[in-house]
Amino acid sequence: MENGNSSGDNKSSRKPIRCKAAVSRKAGEPLVMEEIMVAPPQPYEVRIRIICTALCHSDVTFWKLQVPPACFPRILGHEAIGVVESVGENVKEVVEGDTVLPTFMPDCGDCVDCKSHKSNLCSKFPFKVSPWMPRYENSSRFTDLNGQTLFHFLNVSSFSEYTVLDVANIVKIDSSIPPSRACLLSCGVSTGVGAAWETAKVEQGSTVVIFGLGSIGLAVAEGARLCGASRIIGVDINPAKFQVGQNFGITEFVNSMTCEKKRVSEVINEMTGGGADYCFECVGSSSLVQEAYACCRQGWGKTITLGVDKPGSQICLDSFDVLHHGKILMGSLFGGLKAKTHIPLLLKRYLSNELELDKFVTHEMKFEEINDAFQLLLEGKCIRCVLWMG
Repeated sequence: MENGNSSGDNKSSRKPIRCKAAVSRKAGEPLVMEEIMVAPPQPYEVRIRIICTALCHSDVTFWKLQVPPACFPRILGHEAIGVVESVGENVKEVVEGDTVLPTFMPDCGDCVDCKSHKSNLCSKFPFKVSPWMPRYENSSRFTDLNGQTLFHFLNVSSFSEYTVLDVANIVKIDSSIPPSRACLLSCGVSTGVGAAWETAKVEQGSTVVIFGLGSIGLAVAEGARLCGASRIIGVDINPAKFQVGQNFGITEFVNSMTCEKKRVSEVINEMTGGGADYCFECVGSSSLVQEAYACCRQGWGKTITLGVDKPGSQICLDSFDVLHHGKILMGSLFGGLKAKTHIPLLLKRYLSNELELDKFVTHEMKFEEINDAFQLLLEGKCIRCVLWMG
């Protein structure tokens, strides 16, 4: 057994590591900072030392959730950056010491979907909110000091000093890139920017509407700005979000609470003369998806849904509207990006001062302050809070 200072040599890499983790033991209750055991990687797996991790609203969603796919005790967290501590057999694309980004979306590179440019949905490892390792069903790499199994989250589980990932869920990156910026591309910024850039393929001079100006909505705005959209309209219930959104390219704002007797879609249709070219739903509300669809332009309008709604939620659309108005409604996981292909491209755009990552990070705290960071996120006081290990 090794402690968290394991050197990563051949001998120690075959042993469990004892380290700190923030464990979610009950829905909605504060995370418990405790010592756990992290098993060595199996074939096609890597064990990484987390440098820093950021909070995402998906972590909050599953922390609160009391019905499946929620399960406890669990190690949440899925937006991070780390260094490879050890590798299992058959791992060829990284070695010990490499800097990597974990990603919740697998990119195996072998299946027909991963080889196609049309999709980022891996068919070898279909996306699901599983408590296990993706290649080994009913298998966890975490236990507490009493031997109880701790469940994984979104193939990553970054609220731990060490974690184990499948090689399909890591991307090797340049170690010189600031970790607190690079880690944002592990989930949130990639999801929003990718939705505008890759999923919707926003055209220059177009009109974009974004429902929900949280971190994902702001990332969509950043992506739309990079694509050259001329109007980027933000919709939110918090008027303070407009001032924040202007830093990300938002040009106009609609407070959905002050539309009087009009639906917000009616207001948008009037503002845009018949609807926007692209609408993005970033809250996780089936009713907002319907509003977004109602105010994207007939003939070519696209509505992209990114928000995570409650399990079992359904979207109701008028069949006449679907048939006669020629609109497109589509979902977007991880912004439609293939992690191993597109993340390096986004990092290049960051290094060339095109993609602005700095403005997303509003707070940086110690890992031990994770519950305080959760509270900031719940109160809407941060865009992204980065937690540093060690």
